[in-house]
Amino acid sequence: MNSPLWSEWWVWMCAALLLGILEVLVPAFVFLGFALGAAMMAVLLAFDVLALNMAWSVLLFAVMSLIAYVILRRIFGMKRGQVKVWDRDINDN
Repeated sequence: MNSPLWSEWWVWMCAALLLGILEVLVPAFVFLGFALGAAMMAVLLAFDVLALNMAWSVLLFAVMSLIAYVILRRIFGMKRGQVKVWDRDINDN
């Protein structure tokens, strides 16, 4: 139990949960990528796939978060050239 906190899987899973909750409370579509990156780090650490120092752990977390964010934007973001057109006003009866 002398391992540092960044190498514990449950710490990364708690961070993923907190970032997911933050995404629900502040819908900015940014925190979800970070939450997925932290969840992937938790899975990698839980199955003893890697054991890194803090700098490499944070770098891997940042890279996985960026990849998750790009994939989410590609799937759920507005398509190129797509414009939101309003055809009805909320004040019209």
